[in-house]
Amino acid sequence: MLQPAIEILNAHRMMAISTVRPDGWPQTTMVGYANQGWAVYFLIFRPSQKFTNISRDNRVSLAVSGEPSFLGEIKAVYAGAHAVEVTDPAEPTLAWRLLAERHPNLDDFGLPDNSETALMRATCKYVSVLDYSRGIGHTEALVVDADEA
Repeated sequence: MLQPAIEILNAHRMMAISTVRPDGWPQTTMVGYANQGWAVYFLIFRPSQKFTNISRDNRVSLAVSGEPSFLGEIKAVYAGAHAVEVTDPAEPTLAWRLLAERHPNLDDFGLPDNSETALMRATCKYVSVLDYSRGIGHTEALVVDADEA
C-alpha cells in the first residue's frame, strides 16, 4: 500500500506552490506537476518571479487537493520542500515523460528549450496529510528523510 500522501500526489495534476519573496512575504501560484514518489516536477519560466525566488531561497510550500463532492471526501497534501533546477543529464527526460503522461496536452511538444524555461524538482520534506474520511480535520504529519526522498 502506498503512503496516503503519495496516493494524493499521484491522483492530481495541479498544485499551489509558495515561494519566499525578497521581502520575506510568500508568493503563491498554480503550476501543473507530475511526481515520482516524493519528487515533484514542474516547469517554470526563467524570467518569472517564482524562478527568481527559488534561485535565492529554495524553500517552497506545496498544496495539492481535489475538489470533493462533500466534506467527508476532502483529502489534501501540504508539504514543505526544497526546489532545485534539474541538472542531472538523465533526469530531464524522466521528468518530461512524467509531465507529459500527467498532462496529455504536452504530448505534441518536446522537452522545452532550457534557455527560456527551467525544469524544477521539489523534494518533499515536511508533509501533512489532511483526510476527512478519517474524521473532520484529521491530519497526519511526517518528515521525509533523505533516504525516502
